[in-house]
Amino acid sequence: MIKRRESRQIRVGDLFIGGNAKISVQSMTNTRTTDVKAMIEQIERLKTAGCELVRVAVVDEESARALRQIKDSIAIPLVADIHFDYKLALLSMDNGADKIRINPGNIGSEKGLKSILDKAKEMSVPIRIGVNSGSLHKKYKEAKGGLSKALVDSALEYTNLFEKHGFGDYIISVKAASPMETVEAYRQLSKKSDAPLHIGQTEAGTLLMGAVKSSVVLGILLAEGIGDTLRVSLTDDPVREVEVGYKILSALDIRRDFIEVISCPTCGRCGVDLITLTQEVEDRLSTVRGPLKVAVMGCVVNGPGEARMVDVGIAAGLGEGLLFVGGRPVRKVCETDLVDVLVEYVMKMRKGQQIV
Repeated sequence: MIKRRESRQIRVGDLFIGGNAKISVQSMTNTRTTDVKAMIEQIERLKTAGCELVRVAVVDEESARALRQIKDSIAIPLVADIHFDYKLALLSMDNGADKIRINPGNIGSEKGLKSILDKAKEMSVPIRIGVNSGSLHKKYKEAKGGLSKALVDSALEYTNLFEKHGFGDYIISVKAASPMETVEAYRQLSKKSDAPLHIGQTEAGTLLMGAVKSSVVLGILLAEGIGDTLRVSLTDDPVREVEVGYKILSALDIRRDFIEVISCPTCGRCGVDLITLTQEVEDRLSTVRGPLKVAVMGCVVNGPGEARMVDVGIAAGLGEGLLFVGGRPVRKVCETDLVDVLVEYVMKMRKGQQIV
């Protein structure tokens, strides 16, 4: 059992982050905020995938004003991502933003920051202090102690400013392009603040490389009890970010919100097209909620044993497979019907139906 770091709790809309709240999964849209129709459609797709908090780029006044229509049309909390102009944060809050993200490296003067804090306090809107290596304030770029320390020092400078102005409803992130510098920054920060932490790997890359880097960073941090909400940053469809995030949490036995599919590595013993078969099963079950485990195994070596250890499993032979449900064999199924039958029994178990 992983023992989580103790942190105070914040509320974003109807979502709690930190304290004893579940580690939440979030993402950021990649559509234009002013294209309200496309934005709402993408957020709906994200919600279906399990996204619990969504961030959008606010680059100008038109984007900030568009938040009102977006907010009124979605069912998850909305975060406004602000850079350079503090006035956009004020306008975003006026138009329904549930949370504001600012970057200390580019938000401007303390006077502008105080304006954000005053309105956020008045409207009960929390703020993320998001520090990134790529936009670190110039005074920290050549500071002694290395990049990880610089990220933490920058974040703590702003937490001190927040506290000075009587604002404590904040969450922090400290991300570097290097995975291990990111890990070290969060380790340092977790010992110096009890604020909830948003964790992730910035600039992780495309689907494969980004998932690998994110899994390394998030796996280490979560296993050490660090992290209250996460985003997997990918150069890909944001829905993939959510899917990878849940798979990481599931692999660590932290959250099992969706069906988990396990499968064996292919080898010359496979009697079916296991790669296609497993991909079809994953695609069919990708948005099915429930803590069930499903196994798709390709041969007689480990197949029967693994299929018995999950809720529903297939141990494949030559052109067919033996279906296991709840640890016992139920029936033989020909290869062409394997996916349909497997999904059928998964849905039956999910609904609590008796399997004869």
